[in-house]
Amino acid sequence: MRVTIFSTKPYDRQFLQAANEAQGGHHLVFLEPRLTAETALLAGGSDAVCIFVNDMADAAVLEGLARQGVRLLALRCAGFNNVDLGAARRLGITVARVPAYSPEAVAEHTVAMILSLNRQIHRAYVRVREGNFALDGLLGFDLHGRTVGIVGTGRIGVAVARIMLGFGCRVLAHDPQPSEECRAMGVSYVPLETLLADSDIVTLHCPLTPATHHMIDAGAIARMRRGVMLINTSRGAIVDTRAVIAGLKEGRIGHLGLDVYEEEGDLFFEDLSNHVIHDDVFARLLTFPNVLITGHQAFFTVEALTAIAETTIANITAFERTGRAVHEVSTEKLA
Repeated sequence: MRVTIFSTKPYDRQFLQAANEAQGGHHLVFLEPRLTAETALLAGGSDAVCIFVNDMADAAVLEGLARQGVRLLALRCAGFNNVDLGAARRLGITVARVPAYSPEAVAEHTVAMILSLNRQIHRAYVRVREGNFALDGLLGFDLHGRTVGIVGTGRIGVAVARIMLGFGCRVLAHDPQPSEECRAMGVSYVPLETLLADSDIVTLHCPLTPATHHMIDAGAIARMRRGVMLINTSRGAIVDTRAVIAGLKEGRIGHLGLDVYEEEGDLFFEDLSNHVIHDDVFARLLTFPNVLITGHQAFFTVEALTAIAETTIANITAFERTGRAVHEVSTEKLA
């Protein structure tokens, strides 16, 4: 199959080409631009399009792809909130994704953010390079004995629970579908309100859906312990950024770690070091000393990129051979 791949970076090309040579044999066309209504024309002649988290696949884009004969939309990520599934079903476009790649990659990055924020490693690094070895302002706390609340206990949430239990933490969780593995490890499932009120650290690992959009809003923050640490390595729009800024200003949120941001589409995965950032909300976040932001890199390990590429190619190959992808996103409920 001819596959047009949008939002391509050098590492995408490296891992996708390796997976394709090993199991696919498809004709891959790598493009740097993101998929939009304007760039959709670049997919002409392709049977499939491959996209990432910040590509746009709304009804208008999908209609443009369908007119060009595209029959498969292969996401090289787990989330699909950027795809109009109803339009895809109506147009006969199959949507496939990578449901799991390396939960440990995201879980370990989450814990790295927790440790860095707690022990002020990001600030200490800058100080030492400037010859400042004073410890004032770098005081942390023992993780042992603290309560960690995990919202969402899929494979990533389970991996985070396992690590935090290893630190000697008490772990609470909230998920409409509790994990028996978590329960067996000693994790206690509680209502979200209880988790927010009782946790020293709250970390988010749930998908972005209409029900979870701005789940962490002003009301949720008001229920949290004063000085709480909040971590989000899932999807940016789960957090109401303006409400979080208000929580930081009043001291309700003591530490904030973000690997995702609800308006990241204009920022992340690009080198903007020689540009002015016009997002005033994001710029405000950068002014807080107790905020640590990484540019959607939690997934970024060799193991994860290998798994993502292999699963993406497997989806494309299966669709070519059988008309069905291995990991299709069901749209039946959207009919």
